[in-house]
Amino acid sequence: MAEANTMLSLDALTFQSARGALEQGCAAIAAGDTVFDLGGVKAADSSGVAVLLAWQRRARVAGRRLSFINVPQNVQKLAALYGVDGLIQ
Repeated sequence: MAEANTMLSLDALTFQSARGALEQGCAAIAAGDTVFDLGGVKAADSSGVAVLLAWQRRARVAGRRLSFINVPQNVQKLAALYGVDGLIQ
């Protein structure tokens, strides 16, 4: 398994942080990272789930498979609520 991205330092995946998180993740994907550690995320909302999906799309376009580790339970619950949990596991 690839090593988790240590440069992805997010404490929130919310409406307020979504743009910066999206840019940070896209830069990491462009650099070749394929494993994102979400263990530091303490707050998330539906915008955060949208960011995860956007990262997945970006990785797929780049011909990579992106995976997430240490996904917080609140993010897992939101993804399940929206029916996209299979895309972030």
